[in-house]
Amino acid sequence: MKLGFLGGGNMAAALIGGLLHKGMRGEDILVVELDAARRAWLREHFPVQVPDGDAALVEQADVLVLAVKPQQLRGALATLPTPYPGQLILSVAAGVRAADISRWLAGHGAVVRAMPNTPALIGAGITGLYALPGVIPAQREQASRVMEAVGQVVWVEHEALLDVITAVSGSGPAYVFYFIEALESAAISLGLEAAVARLLAQQTFFGAAALCIKDGAPPSELRARVTSKGGTTERAIEVLEQRQVRAALLDAVRAAAERSRELGELLGKDA
Repeated sequence: MKLGFLGGGNMAAALIGGLLHKGMRGEDILVVELDAARRAWLREHFPVQVPDGDAALVEQADVLVLAVKPQQLRGALATLPTPYPGQLILSVAAGVRAADISRWLAGHGAVVRAMPNTPALIGAGITGLYALPGVIPAQREQASRVMEAVGQVVWVEHEALLDVITAVSGSGPAYVFYFIEALESAAISLGLEAAVARLLAQQTFFGAAALCIKDGAPPSELRARVTSKGGTTERAIEVLEQRQVRAALLDAVRAAAERSRELGELLGKDA
């Protein structure tokens, strides 16, 4: 598989690093990046092709990964030659809909849209994927292979569900950081040193997530195991329920999904 990247930012670098680690040859990866300093950084860190030429150099790639900022994507696509029929276009540009990408590429039908999250930067991400009807099974496998270089993938059959994935796992790390921050602050307010408070909060979230994955039981069951009748955890959960934290989180995710939908419409508008 020959892989081209349009844009060489953090997500592109994470994907390149993951693919190389999994055995892909550096000579099979080409990155088109406009910023000279970033090109130099990429050449220093990866044994891949980073030419000074224009975006037309990616025309022979089997898979072209669109890794530029969403606001810049339409202009960047205008610099590309028309994709050849078998070329897969894989976009990691948040919010930009697959149908709009296809329209900007003269109706090219082999477009997959990906919604990764920031843990992909350390190989622990999860990515939602959606394919236009023109994407064949072999191309789906190619898209999965690329995104599995930085974590797990899930496919959805309706693009609107990517707005939900954006709200849950795309924005989700921020929710987790928010709760870690709150737990850390609570520990400090009750007398623990800041460094100890942070370590306790971080490791508690890390360990609980790892246990949830390994055990396989529903989170509600795992929570019940920790919540002894009349104990400390029960008292804490009662406060969370009284303050309607669960309902607030549901409202937050719904708001993020609606904003994702709005941004998709905005980014796809004709000038």
